[in-house]
Amino acid sequence: MSNLEALKIRNVLTKDQLYKELNYVNATRICRAKYANLIIENLNLITPLLEILFSDDKKISPRASWIFEFAVKDDFTIIFPHLDKFINNLSTLQIDSAKRPCMKIIEILIEKYYHKKNSDIIKHLTKQHKEKITEVCFDWMMSEEKVAVKAYSMNSLYFLGTEFDWIHPELKTIIERDYSSQSAGFKARSRHILIKINE
Repeated sequence: MSNLEALKIRNVLTKDQLYKELNYVNATRICRAKYANLIIENLNLITPLLEILFSDDKKISPRASWIFEFAVKDDFTIIFPHLDKFINNLSTLQIDSAKRPCMKIIEILIEKYYHKKNSDIIKHLTKQHKEKITEVCFDWMMSEEKVAVKAYSMNSLYFLGTEFDWIHPELKTIIERDYSSQSAGFKARSRHILIKINE
């Protein structure tokens, strides 16, 4: 029996122990899924996981974000008690490799809210949450971020713009301004978003 399995059975995984376990996390799907299941089976670990995620630890913070992304993909309802903490701390993230999974989580929530019309998301995602998400997405659209972060941001802003009229014109301006200087990946996503905005 591994140390992790023993701790799971005894349900005594502390923040320090979780931090140590994150040293063993790698980018493979099987590894991230294993630790995501640990979080889903022990929801009390979400608070310390988020504390680690939003720390400035360049090695461990991204690993915490990978796990949280996988856990939310598997069961998005686990984020509800932590929405304030998660959304309010997005703007504090400094580590690039932690931003991508966090923005994927945001995209998941936003798509479920606006596209899927999920009643659970609609009940929990407040106007203040959406305003904060909008602010972070625009900040990261205008910063030197990786393509994936910008792509998730612009897709989230597109959906938010179906509710808040001012967002689409601002998003369109930024896309058109930055288009020529951006990567092929950015351009491909931008064209898709612009078509949707202009429909």
